[in-house]
Amino acid sequence: MNRETDPRSRRKNEHVRHALEQASQTAFSDFDNVHFVHQSIPSVNMEDVDLSTRFGPFALPRPLYINAMTGGSEWTREINGKLAEVAQATGVPMAVGSMHAALKHPELSDSFTIVRTRYPDGIIFANVGADISLDGAKRAVDMLRADALQIHINAPQELIMPEGDRNFKSWRGNIENIVRHVDVPVIIKEVGFGMSRETLQTLKDIGVQYADVSGKGGTNFASIENLRRENKDMAYLSSWGLSTAISLLEAQPFGGDMHILASGGIKTPLDAMKCLALGAKAVGMSRLMLEQVEHHGVEAAIDHVEQFHHQMRKISILIDAKDIEEITSRPLVLSPEVISWQRQRALDK
Repeated sequence: MNRETDPRSRRKNEHVRHALEQASQTAFSDFDNVHFVHQSIPSVNMEDVDLSTRFGPFALPRPLYINAMTGGSEWTREINGKLAEVAQATGVPMAVGSMHAALKHPELSDSFTIVRTRYPDGIIFANVGADISLDGAKRAVDMLRADALQIHINAPQELIMPEGDRNFKSWRGNIENIVRHVDVPVIIKEVGFGMSRETLQTLKDIGVQYADVSGKGGTNFASIENLRRENKDMAYLSSWGLSTAISLLEAQPFGGDMHILASGGIKTPLDAMKCLALGAKAVGMSRLMLEQVEHHGVEAAIDHVEQFHHQMRKISILIDAKDIEEITSRPLVLSPEVISWQRQRALDK
C-alpha cells in the first residue's frame, strides 16, 4: 500500500495542513476571563519555585506534555520524529495521534514507533478512539511499549467528518472494558470540545481515573472537518463545545477522585498557569508544538519548551507561590461570563 494514497493517510495529512493553517487565526480565549491577583511583594525567589508535578505513577519535573497530534503517513512520521526529539531533550511526556491506521495497516506503524525509537526511555502515551476493541487497545500499547493509553472522544468531529462514525452506544462499554483490563493508566481525552460535569461523572462511574478535558480554543476539528465536506455546510458548529477554562471549572468536584489534565488552546505560559490554578495536574500542548517544529525546527522547539517553563516560574513569583499546591490556593477573579456559567451550572456551590 502506498501510504500517501491511502484514505487514512491522506486524511492525516489534511488534518495537519488545516491545523497549521488555523494557527494564523486569532480568537478570544476564555483564559482571558480568568485573572490572577498580582502580589507586589513576593516572598519567594526564582530558585525557590518548583513546578514539578505528579499524576498517578508519573513524576514530572515540569507540568507540561506534548499532546496527541498525528501519525499514519510519511509526513506525519517526520513530524512525530521531530516531536519525539523535543520530548527527549526536555524530558516531557509525549502522546501520539490516533493509531487506528497502524492497527489496520501494520505498514504504517513506523509513523508511530519512531517516537519510541527517538525517545527510548521517555513517558509515551498511545492513542486510540473510543470505538476500539480491547484487543486493539492492547496492541496499540504494545506497539509503542506505551506508559499510558489515551482514548480520544470526538463525537462532534465524527458527526461532521464526511466519512465519520455515526454509532456511539458502544463507547461507554468499550472504555470501561479497556480501563479494567489494560495494564497501564487510561487517560480519556477530548479532542477540543471540552468536558462537562456529566461527562466526568460518567467517566468516574466506569472507573476512569485520568481525564484530559481538552477544551475548545486550540485546533478546531469542527472547522477542519467542515472544510473537508463538499458543501462546507456545518460551519455553524465551529464554536461548539466548552473551553478549557470552563471545563476545568466543571471538573473541580472530581479533583479528589480523578487526575485532571488540561489541554486545548494553551498559547502562553500564563494560560498554562491558569490551568494549574484551576486544578489541572499537567498541561498539554499540541498545535503550539506542531507550529514550532514545522516552522522553526527541533532546536527552536526545544528552546521554546524551556522558555515556556521558565516563564511559568516567573509568573509563579508574581502570585507569590512556590509550587503547584500554593498556585491552587491563590485567589482568582472570574469575569461575569464565567461567573454566569458557574451559577447556571451550580458549580459555585
